[in-house]
Amino acid sequence: MTDLHLDPSLRQPAQTSKAWPFEEARKLVKRYPQGKPGGDPVLFETGYGPSGLPHIGTFNEVLRTTMVRRAYETLTGGTPTRLVAFSDDMDGLRKVPDNIPNKEMLASHLGKPLTAIPDPFGKYESFAHHNNAMLREFLDRFGFDYEFVSSTERYRSGAFDEALKNVLRHNQDILDIMLPTLRAERAATYSPVLPVSPKSGIVLQVPVTVVDADKGLVSFEDEGETITHSILGGGAKLQWKVDWAMRWVALGVDYEMYGKDLTDSGTQSGKIARALGGQKPEGLIYEMFLDEKGEKISKSKGNGLSLEQWLSYGSEESLAFFAYREPKAAKQLHIGVIPKAVDEYLQMRGNYPAQEGDKKLGNPVHHVHVARGEDVPAAALPVTFGLLLNLVGVMGADASKEQIWRYLGQYVEGADAATYPELDRLIDNAMAYNRDYVAPTLKRRKPQGGEGAALRTLDERLAALPADASADDIQNIVYEIGKDEAYGFAALRDWFKALYETLLGSSAGPRMGSFIALFGIDNTRRLIAEALA
Repeated sequence: MTDLHLDPSLRQPAQTSKAWPFEEARKLVKRYPQGKPGGDPVLFETGYGPSGLPHIGTFNEVLRTTMVRRAYETLTGGTPTRLVAFSDDMDGLRKVPDNIPNKEMLASHLGKPLTAIPDPFGKYESFAHHNNAMLREFLDRFGFDYEFVSSTERYRSGAFDEALKNVLRHNQDILDIMLPTLRAERAATYSPVLPVSPKSGIVLQVPVTVVDADKGLVSFEDEGETITHSILGGGAKLQWKVDWAMRWVALGVDYEMYGKDLTDSGTQSGKIARALGGQKPEGLIYEMFLDEKGEKISKSKGNGLSLEQWLSYGSEESLAFFAYREPKAAKQLHIGVIPKAVDEYLQMRGNYPAQEGDKKLGNPVHHVHVARGEDVPAAALPVTFGLLLNLVGVMGADASKEQIWRYLGQYVEGADAATYPELDRLIDNAMAYNRDYVAPTLKRRKPQGGEGAALRTLDERLAALPADASADDIQNIVYEIGKDEAYGFAALRDWFKALYETLLGSSAGPRMGSFIALFGIDNTRRLIAEALA
């Protein structure tokens, strides 16, 4: 791990940077002008409900929180911090997710804590353990510095016992906060504490009477019998908003961001935290990711991109780059956004080395790589991802990786997987994306009107060029033909569109000079001949 973000030259521009992680971090500087009392680390928290498979929204929260954490360290010159990734795996399963196997088995365990339900995938000791492992695997792969905390372990080990007694002591205060926010039917059975039935193991939603707060004893009705029960050592789970507040106070959380859909929960949990003698953390309320239909991504529906899907078609850095942008604006998250994210990331990365300190801090790639604990790579790639996709597309689904490298070797001297390992990985992404999403949609059309004559002229001009003609020289020829009124193009974009549709089979495409230089003049002339045939 490097300390790029602790470079002393960045501390001054960080004070006024408008990049949103610094704006968020300044909230903590204002809260603790002299650092956290007692010299304790400032604690950042993220929450995960493992009732469904983790998706990009889950990863996004850890990433963005880490960006704020590193920004805070930049502002303060390295004040100690911690990041806790908290899994609410003691929660009872409310419904069976749509995107998992063995649904009937899961349905038979509805209401039980997620860590008490068998893993439908048959790999781990429980459903929660499976989902927690998937989350941790990706967080570890990305290089996050975090501490994983399980709700079940905290409850059952007794680590939350004192906090639970405090909840019982303030049971009425919490009811006074929550009951006015509930419908009459819900208010009639509401309790801050959800006892785990000693008979069924289900997390019960029943009215609870406090018997002895200092001993953690409550009474409630379970299968027709009134029993006295200890809520300590895993004997109960708190209601969601109460649990969130208790956690903030018990762990001493200073910063936690959450989605717009939890705005009301955050408000009520903040009030409960104050009733418990603590305070609400600082935090950002971010907008939600949407699917291609504009609907909110849901773990239970499985309608969002999985981490594995993005990484099949794009890089880890491009995913982080996409997540960084405009957290307070809703964004559609689907397969189609990946190529643009990859190229925008690479473009911003190319700009970074020459930028001054304040511009560097406003460049998303700074926050992407600082979150990973690494320097921003200085090496540039010789081709864009879009250009690579077009090359793979025109070579066809049967083209091998070795053939693609041979083409690149003609375009870039010494280009091979050893010299450009990042590009080698992007070739895999491009081949997968082309196979699954591009190739099925490609359909070349015949030239129309003056397009045929323009293509014949392009063929003649290309034939007169040397094999190693530059992309700029080729682009100039393409421009000249498109501007020639003899061919009848109303605008240059009509000529480019014709080239894409007749040669590549797509309505959009790359800078043609760069593509022809990469694909080769002879190969391009072959495409033109096929289009004119």
